[in-house]
Amino acid sequence: MQNTVINSENKKAPSTYSRTNPFQAKVLKNFNLNGEGSAKETRHIEISLEGSGLTYAPGYALGVAPSNDPELVSAILIEMNWDSESVVIINKQGDTLPLQEALTSYFEITLLSKKILQQAAELTDNEELKKLILVENADQLKEYTNGRDLLDMLRDFGPWKAEAQDVISMLRKMTPRLYSIASSIAAHPNEVHLTIGAVRYTAHGRDRKGVCSVQVADRIQPGDTLPVFVQPNKHFHLPETGDKDIIMVGPGTGIAPFRSFIEERAVNRADGKAWLFFGDQHEATDYLYKAELESYLADGVLTKLDTAWSRDTEKKVYVQNKMLENSKELYEWIQNGAYFYVCGDKQRMAKDVHSALIDVIEKEGGMSREEAEAFVTDMQKQGRYQRDVY
Repeated sequence: MQNTVINSENKKAPSTYSRTNPFQAKVLKNFNLNGEGSAKETRHIEISLEGSGLTYAPGYALGVAPSNDPELVSAILIEMNWDSESVVIINKQGDTLPLQEALTSYFEITLLSKKILQQAAELTDNEELKKLILVENADQLKEYTNGRDLLDMLRDFGPWKAEAQDVISMLRKMTPRLYSIASSIAAHPNEVHLTIGAVRYTAHGRDRKGVCSVQVADRIQPGDTLPVFVQPNKHFHLPETGDKDIIMVGPGTGIAPFRSFIEERAVNRADGKAWLFFGDQHEATDYLYKAELESYLADGVLTKLDTAWSRDTEKKVYVQNKMLENSKELYEWIQNGAYFYVCGDKQRMAKDVHSALIDVIEKEGGMSREEAEAFVTDMQKQGRYQRDVY
C-alpha cells in the first residue's frame, strides 16, 4: 500500500515518509536471538529502507504501525455477531473502512480506559458496569482497565444495545510503537535493525499478547512489509567527537541502541574507550549478540564488557551489581569525562542503575549523598548522562 507520490523532477527531496505516512519497508531477516529453553523470545529484525530516503543516527527510534491479532479481531466479531464486511466511519473526517479492517489496522483494541467504560455504560443496562463507573469506585475501575481489553469488556457487561458503529466510535486510533534502533546506517547502508522482546502473559483467564511485538514474532516473515518511520531522539546520542569515552548500561533489549553506538564507532574508528554492561537471565540462552560483542572486545572497539546473569546463581546478579563491583574504575572513567548511558526498563532497572551510579560517586569521590546526587544532576545537565527508558 503506497500512498506517496514521488515528484521525479525533485530528485533530492527529503523523505516524504513520516508518522502519518509510513514507508512500507521490506523485512530482510527475522530470527530469535534467545537459545532453546529460554524463558524469553527476543527477535532480531533487519529491515530494508531502500527507496525510502529515510536515514537515522545512533540513538534514534523506528516507529512501526502495527496490526492487531486476527484471532482477537475474530473473537470480537463473533462475540457481537457483527458482519466483518459492514462499513464503519473511522474518524471525524468521515473516512470509512470495512469493520474487520478497522478493528485490525486502525483502532486500539487491547487497551481500555475510564472514558471507554463510561461511554460503554450508556450502551447497556448492565448494573455491574453502571456501578463500576461511579466516582466512589474509581480504584476498582482503574483495576478493571489494567490488563483487560475490548473483548473482556464486551463479554463482561452485555447484553449490548449497540451497533458496531457505536462501539467503534468509542475507540482510540492505534498508536505506532517506537523501538530503539539497533544498527548504524554507516555499517548497514539502506537498512535498519531492531531488537524486540515478544510480550506474552496470562491475565484474567486469557493469554495476552503485545500488539506489535507478537505480530513481528509470529506473523512477519522475511519478504513481508512493515509500515515504518524514523523518530529522532535529541536526548540520546553519541558524543559529538569520537575521542570521548562512553559507558553503556543496557540489559535485555536495552542492548539495542548500544549495538548501534558500537557499530558506528567501529566504522568511524573512534579513539574513545567504550565499556558495556549487559545482563539477562541465563548466559547460555540469553546472551544477546554474544559473538558480535566478544568480537568487538577482541578488536578493541569495546574496551570492557561486564555481564550479569540474574538466574545462573543462587544470588541474583544484575548490571547495577557489576557497576558497584567496578566502582573504582567506573569513577575514574567518569572523572576523565566519560559519557554514561542507560537503556531499558524504566520501572526497576533504570532506578537501580541511577542509585548505583550515585553510590559509586559517593563512595569513590568521598562525597556526601547530597553531593553525589548533585554531581549526577550536573552530568545530566552537561549531556553526559543520558537515558532511553521505557
